[in-house]
Amino acid sequence: MKLELIELIFLSDKRKQLLLFLKSGPKNMDEITEALQAASTSILPQIKKLKDMSLVVQEDKIYTLSLIGKVLVEKMQPLISTIELFEDNFDYWSEKDLQGIPPSFRKRLGELGKCKLIQPDLDRMFELDPEAVENLSKSSHVLEAIAYFHQPLIYLCQELAKKGTEFTFLLSESVLERYSTDYTEDFRLMMSLDNVKFYRYSGELKIANLAVGEKFFLISLFPKNQKHFDRENLVSYEPSAIQFGTELFNDLLLDSALVTEIPPK
Repeated sequence: MKLELIELIFLSDKRKQLLLFLKSGPKNMDEITEALQAASTSILPQIKKLKDMSLVVQEDKIYTLSLIGKVLVEKMQPLISTIELFEDNFDYWSEKDLQGIPPSFRKRLGELGKCKLIQPDLDRMFELDPEAVENLSKSSHVLEAIAYFHQPLIYLCQELAKKGTEFTFLLSESVLERYSTDYTEDFRLMMSLDNVKFYRYSGELKIANLAVGEKFFLISLFPKNQKHFDRENLVSYEPSAIQFGTELFNDLLLDSALVTEIPPK
């Protein structure tokens, strides 16, 4: 009895890896065994099953995806990437409120790739994480969305902006109000800089923090129970994550208005 396609693809890690590897083009057995770190004796039976189901074709000693195989692998990749993303930090994703991420972007979460979970120590909950500080400090331009007031982060951004870092801030109504009212002089200074822009988000910003620089992506989500915000961050350095973050920020920007009024002295 022939295996169903979904079983054929997902019940064997070797078959799954092989299909994804062949996505980049035709390969010989030496290339396959090196990439999958497996002996040809363990690979050949899996290739035979894929050939029997017309997902892989062989010409001489070269293996390639069939047209059907190419279609299936194109659909496989986003699903597998998303599963791997959730598996790596399952507790984080299962406990966070994803509603702040628009549905069209939730479908693309697999593009974040390999993410690192940054968890602050209990005795340093209100301090900035050193890795986040380093990432911001090494960036020449930063997109920064903030839904909760965190004075150390604001202060760091101020110091970097004074040194020439370009910032585009997207602030929730409450954060903008507190910044402009309680830290008026700091806000006036930032507004006067040519390399800084502020946008006011028109709705409820449900992403606690989103930061994107040339070489990093960072996101912090509120928990489903917002009474216990733990300030955990996910960081990725993959180009696809940076592109994802840039597009997400620009999408949020569509529901925002440029802040042009500087508070009077």
